[in-house]
Parts: sequence; structure tokens; C-alpha cells
Amino acid sequence: MARDNINDILVFFAVARERSFTRAAAKLGMTQSALSHIVRGLEARLGVRLLTRTTRSVSPTEAGERLLQNVAPRIEEIEAEIAAVSDLGEKPAGTIRITAVDHVIDHVLWPRIAPLLPLYPDLHVEIHADYRIVDIAAERYDIGVRHGDQVDKDMIAVRLTPDVQMRIVGAPAYFNGRRAPRNLGELSSHNCINLRLASSGGLYAWELKHAGQDVEARVRGQAVFSTAQHILNAALDGAGLGFLPDELVAGHLRDGRLVSLMEDWCPVWPGLHAYYPSRRHSSRALGLVIDAIRYQPPD
Repeated sequence: MARDNINDILVFFAVARERSFTRAAAKLGMTQSALSHIVRGLEARLGVRLLTRTTRSVSPTEAGERLLQNVAPRIEEIEAEIAAVSDLGEKPAGTIRITAVDHVIDHVLWPRIAPLLPLYPDLHVEIHADYRIVDIAAERYDIGVRHGDQVDKDMIAVRLTPDVQMRIVGAPAYFNGRRAPRNLGELSSHNCINLRLASSGGLYAWELKHAGQDVEARVRGQAVFSTAQHILNAALDGAGLGFLPDELVAGHLRDGRLVSLMEDWCPVWPGLHAYYPSRRHSSRALGLVIDAIRYQPPD
């Protein structure tokens, strides 16, 4: 195959991974018509259909899936080797793409990464807020951030925080005329603020723990959000009870804007970890970012 086709194959990979010309075009900074023209030209040269297109979806054919599974990892290895060679220069350079949930970006990642940028002007970071469990290799992220029990075993994991205490919280104003819940039965009668899961579209069941037993509480309420920060805002407004990590609510508990409830039902979750693929070479830029965000226990 001519070398000119490599760029076209990379365009195909973007469309196949996104399952959408629209999303791939936005990610690549190209028009949908240009992407469609490139993929059709590639299919014509190969003599095989790579994508199945309908009015609602795009998906790889058997040939397209084979190309995606067998060729994409080899191109990534080549890119990693080129990055490793580039790293032999004096200054770390490149873009590090990270996926994490919104409040982790605000409270953990950005405060640790921001001081790096003035020191290394050729280092760039691209941080995406996402509540899905992302396949970072398939979606070409360098780093993912999730709780320790959500990290795949074939990834390198670096701890970012101590274990996380979860809290059920509400504003004092919410309890005007209401009695605070003490157990699961009483919680079911309260107005609870729900989280809509991006991956499944369902409502998140509160993962509680009592007397050593894991308990899933499917709570109900008037408000549903897709981010923890919005749940916190609604709880502060007295709209209902929220189930949130201590790092997000601790300051509000100290100043009395929130109260903590049912503490014997609230679990401790494994700490947040950054994870990334186990590759033969990691760039200096990646190493810089990992070192900056890793957990530093207090002396």
C-alpha cells in the first residue's frame, strides 16, 4: 500500500472508533464531507467496504474491524517509538490527553498540572470530563482516572488520592419540617438527587455499606443530573439529599452549609488512580504529568 494511504487509514480509525462521521470530524477538525470522501477513496483503493453506514449509525464491517484490530496497534507502536526518539531532545514536548470526571479535574488534576505548564512551554494537556468507563487505548487517551477497583489489570496504575470516604449530605434548610433519615427504609421516603449514567443511560444506584454488607439503594427524587458538581449545587440549595465524595463536600460540612447523614451506611471507596497502557516506551511528557499528579503522602 502506498505511504499516502496512511493518513487515510488514520481518518478511517477515527470514524470507526467514534462510530460517527460527525464526532470524528469534530475531533479531527475536518468536515464530514471531507472524511466521507477520504474513507470512500480508501475503500475504492482497497476494493472492500470498511464501514457500514445507515441513517443513524456507522460501524466497521468485518474487513474494517480487522484493520482496526490488527493495524491500529502497530501504528500506535510506531507513534510511541517516534515520540520516544523525540524525547531524546532537551525539552519534554507533546500533548497528553486525559479523561476523568469533572470534580476530579477541578480538585485533583488541574491544581497539580497547572504549575507544570509555565515550566515546560512545549507540553500541552487536553483534559476531557467524562463519566463513562473509557477504553483509553481505543479512544487514544494517554491517561484515565478512576477509582482503584475500576482499573483494568493490564494497565499501569498510579495512586492519586487516599481512599475516599463517601457521604450522604443535605442542607439544613432541607430538613425544615423533615426528620433526617437513619436507615435505608427512611431514606426511601426522602427527596434524593440522582445521577444519570452516561454509559447506560440508567440512574446510578447509591453504593452503600452497612454492617459489612454492600447495599445498592435505588433512591428517588425530583432532580437528576449528569455530574457530581451539579448534584452538590442542588444539595446546597436544599433540593434534596446527595451521595458524594468527602473531598467535594468537606468544606461545606465544616462551615455548616451541609450536614452528614447515615454515616454508618457510607462506605470508603478505593482511592483515585491514574492509569495508562503498559507500553515499552513512555514519553517524558507523560512521565512529567504522572509525577505531578501522583499522590504524595503527608510527612
